[in-house]
Amino acid sequence: MTGTAVAVLCALAAAALVAVGSVAQQSSAAAVPDTDSLVGSLLRSPRWWAGILGDGGSYLLQVVALAFGSVLLVQPLLVASLLFALPLAAATTGRRVTRTTWLLAGALCAALAVFLLVGNPTEGSGDPSAAHWALPLTLVLAVTAAAVVLAVLSPRLRALAFGIAAGILYGVTSAFTKHVTDLAEHGIGQLLGSWQTWTLAAAGAAAIYLQQRAFQAGALTASLPALTVGEPLAAIVLGMTVLGEHLRADGPALVLVGAAVAVMLGTTIALSRAQAADTAATPVPAPPPETPRRR
Repeated sequence: MTGTAVAVLCALAAAALVAVGSVAQQSSAAAVPDTDSLVGSLLRSPRWWAGILGDGGSYLLQVVALAFGSVLLVQPLLVASLLFALPLAAATTGRRVTRTTWLLAGALCAALAVFLLVGNPTEGSGDPSAAHWALPLTLVLAVTAAAVVLAVLSPRLRALAFGIAAGILYGVTSAFTKHVTDLAEHGIGQLLGSWQTWTLAAAGAAAIYLQQRAFQAGALTASLPALTVGEPLAAIVLGMTVLGEHLRADGPALVLVGAAVAVMLGTTIALSRAQAADTAATPVPAPPPETPRRR
């Protein structure tokens, strides 16, 4: 089996675990009222911890996948978690996945396939310095901050915006994972003394928190598409601008790759809007009549 095949299989297995973990975490976070402490309530939830365990297994599989393939190859494959998560979420909530949702999810994954097959991403090399990281990382974090501000100001877009912010930060952790894994081979001292290690830890912790806020704010289909697309897009940006990875496409092929990225973004937004419309159309059951009091 070639290294690329190992990377693809591990990435797809990681996507399946992401789906399981996301469904468990979303059902736990959605049950926490806005008036209660989100973090405190989740820490007391066994189901939430099971979801975190699934995310942990997914991350380990991503580490293996990144050992055999580039960030540009591994990260887009995680979008497949959406196809695993939709039926799981429907089974746990009792809500049917609509035809529109399936079509949008299918278009999202088809755009992903075009990106991988036409773009044909290559692996980077080298150990970029902090100065090389500075501008791309600052821009990525600025987009994250803007998404958080949008989430705070707009309750209607809260799940989508928090999902975007969490996905971008997960993409940052992916971009740093390869370097930090290589550092571990040189001893614990060098690992703990590297700024990349602490940036990875901080980005990962912030991503987990924002992910739970997204899950609390709405249904899984309102946040997971944004999260799963935000992660590879952020990783792609950092992989191409910092890690020296690139797409082997030019001319018409490059235009097709750009169109695939546009479809990925458009279907993500459409999925969130479809979920919002579906939620608004769901009738709220009337409260039961009060029992007359005896005099």
